Amino acid sequence: MKKSILILVAGGTASGKTTVVDEITSHFNSDDISVICMDNYYKKRDDISLEERKNINYDHPNSYDLELLINDLNSLLEGNVIHTPVYNFQTHNRDKDKYIKIKPSKVIIVEGILSLYESSIRDIADIKIFVESEADIRFIRRLRRDIESRGRSMDDVIKQYLSTVKPMFDEYVAPTKRYADIIIPNNTKHDVALEILIAKINQEIR
Repeated sequence: MKKSILILVAGGTASGKTTVVDEITSHFNSDDISVICMDNYYKKRDDISLEERKNINYDHPNSYDLELLINDLNSLLEGNVIHTPVYNFQTHNRDKDKYIKIKPSKVIIVEGILSLYESSIRDIADIKIFVESEADIRFIRRLRRDIESRGRSMDDVIKQYLSTVKPMFDEYVAPTKRYADIIIPNNTKHDVALEILIAKINQEIR
């Protein structure tokens, strides 16, 4: 029997997914909720050079190890402890010998641009959320984030955004909005949407 509530939080890059997740987790005890970042499931690429890894299209579904993510989620929902990989945005690869220990909990959240993409993950989810934000706001947020915390240059961020991020959003991310139970607009205040969501989670827990 399933013992946890699985919530998927999707949306474009820098749309505010992490902010929404943080607001959800703030309403629960830390032992009652676990968060899995889908970015940590980028495929391990020890077989190619750093320069080659820089040119990978990380916004395409094929860049993720979806099989590992599905297996981990099913194991977690069965009550087992899992150890997720740790992805390093500066080396564009998983960190060796590092992992994040995730324990079974009442609420499990998976956050990522394509968390609503894979049907076998959607099928085991209880609540599916899409965080929506205007394209120019998302680009500005991503530009600031990648320069300040990921060591990228402005030219590299712009090049990646135009060549892969925007086209992949239009082709793969935006269409998954139709699977969402709740769409949260992140351009303005979204207190009402979050209040409804928190109430729904509490109802599911009870």
